[in-house]
Amino acid sequence: MTWARHSGSSSAHDEDSRMGVLRAEEAERLAAEHCRALVTVAGHSASARECTELLDMLGLDAGLWRER
Repeated sequence: MTWARHSGSSSAHDEDSRMGVLRAEEAERLAAEHCRALVTVAGHSASARECTELLDMLGLDAGLWRER
């Protein structure tokens, strides 16, 4: 005799779908936060060089701003 879980497969798919949505929402939130940080650093920097150095120290990528 074999065990079959017919009702579980739909539930697992729904859970995967919800997790995918949550991951996408979190990625969007982090991208928006990253862009706000870029603007803040750029606004408080005395020069382009200082801005670049600060972004490097903070691990921020100015390329993300250009992509949005």
